Amino acid sequence: MATKEIGIIMHGVTGRMGYNQHLVRSIVAIREQGGVALPNGDRLMPNPILVGRNLEKVTELAKRHNIARVATDVASALANPDDTVFFDAGSTQMRAELLTQAIEAGKHIYCEKPLSETLEESLKLARLAHERGVKSGIVQDKLYLPGLRKMKMLRDSGFFGRILSVRGEFGYWVFEGDWQTAQRPSWNYRKADGGGIILDMLPHWRYVMDNLFGAVKSVNCIGTTHIPSRVDEKGATYKADADDAAYATFELEGGVIAQINSSWAVRVKRDDLVTFQVDGTHGSAVAGLTRCYTQHRVNTPRPVWNPDQPQTMKFEDQWEEVPDNQVYENGFKLQWEEFLRHVVADTPWKYDLLEGAKGVQLAELGLKSWTERRWLDVPELTLDAKGA
Repeated sequence: MATKEIGIIMHGVTGRMGYNQHLVRSIVAIREQGGVALPNGDRLMPNPILVGRNLEKVTELAKRHNIARVATDVASALANPDDTVFFDAGSTQMRAELLTQAIEAGKHIYCEKPLSETLEESLKLARLAHERGVKSGIVQDKLYLPGLRKMKMLRDSGFFGRILSVRGEFGYWVFEGDWQTAQRPSWNYRKADGGGIILDMLPHWRYVMDNLFGAVKSVNCIGTTHIPSRVDEKGATYKADADDAAYATFELEGGVIAQINSSWAVRVKRDDLVTFQVDGTHGSAVAGLTRCYTQHRVNTPRPVWNPDQPQTMKFEDQWEEVPDNQVYENGFKLQWEEFLRHVVADTPWKYDLLEGAKGVQLAELGLKSWTERRWLDVPELTLDAKGA
């Protein structure tokens, strides 16, 4: 058994998501476990270089995690032929230009979502990667969550029978920034900076629905800006003109109807920050980030509508939890391992840049549906498709 290195250029790891999920809980964790196991028994050891404009900050992160290499500009990092993978978790607005440079330098691509701000831009990136023969991947982390993996197990086992509907609730109250510090960066709420919950969350819902419940065929979406004024990181009040909530209905393959609410202006009274309820002819399930509860048709109670009497049934007690019959590792780490195996050993992989473009396509159609106040079909997307 041999251990081989793979050089990874990591851009955008000074941000919360890039640092916590991709650097610490993925690449550092993989290094600490002795690398990624390859099909032939070898081990693949990531050798990252951290790239960021703030040299002091990336140097401090590198020292903290025993990483030897840092750089302040992407171009110099791309020039090293030993670094074969480029990863980006920076801002959406910068992503298309950075990925284009990396693809043209012959690097394999892995990146956060959304792939870009427009479908046209996203398709251009997917085509370029295909033409240059580089492998590509986009983060689709929610498919690797324990709750949704349990949901997939139920679906694959036939538990639901015929799936009828999906109900998703995502969100929490993001403080306005005046009397309590906001939990999200201020750019999220400015259109000019690429903000908006539709562009942020509909790409997630696209891959969740496509892979678990049925391909998305049409969308009807309305967005809004519930909180029109917020306070930024420096204490300055600014106009929040990007959508901070979206209420969407989708028609899926097989006649499944999905309704998903996304909001940064909602207070949570549910099991988790995101929950999905799936109802089928034979059973139903509700999944959050980690837990999943079921109710089979033989265990379904018989409630009777009677507004004149207090409700005596405790509905939440009538569901059974799916047990943790296996160890669920960090989802970001699992997807990183799959992608690196794909790059080195050509193992199967489906979450390429075209899949990322599908997410941007749905966000773009959601915004258009909101503007035009109507249902819109979701055309099948291929590398030959037009971007508008």
